[in-house]
Formats: sequence, C-alpha cells, structure tokens
Amino acid sequence: MSTQEQRKRLKVYYKTSSARFAEWRERDYQYPPPEYIPMPDDLKSLECGAKTRAGTPCKQKAIYANGRCKWHGGCSTGAKTDEGKKRSAMNGFCPKKKRSHTS
Repeated sequence: MSTQEQRKRLKVYYKTSSARFAEWRERDYQYPPPEYIPMPDDLKSLECGAKTRAGTPCKQKAIYANGRCKWHGGCSTGAKTDEGKKRSAMNGFCPKKKRSHTS
C-alpha cells in the first residue's frame, strides 16, 4: 500500500473517530461512552515524510490528523471572519504598562 493511500486512510480514521465523540458530546456525555476504535497497525508506523532542511524526509512517527508531525503541521492561515480580522488588527495598539527599571 502506498503512503498516499495510508495518509487518506489516516484522515478517514480521525474523521470517523471525531464524529463518534461529537455525537457523544451532543448527547451531553451520557453513559455509555462511544466504543474506542484502535488505530490499524499499518497506520501506526506511518512517518511524517515532510522535507527537512537537510533535504531528507522527516522520520517522526508521532503525527497528527493532517498527516504531519508537530514541526511540519503547517502555519496558521490567520483570521477568516471580519470580526477576527478586526481583533487581530488591534494587536499592537494596546498601550503597555510603564515599568520602572528599579526594583
């Protein structure tokens, strides 16, 4: 099985798992909790594979739902809504408290 197919299966696994727990959340966490589905063995050994600065693929095995490790997961894309853009634009305009340099 190719790495691309494994990454697709990994995303499907995380999506179904989060859907099961979202359903439980909608039920106000009533008993019984959803049954935990273990990750398939061939997906446990999946590596990040992102290109490192040295040009070699990353060998990290602790990967997130997006298929990458914590170093190669991607940057934030920023605010999307108008309200969020206004809030982020206000960063830097808040006056700082004056501190004395003596203690």
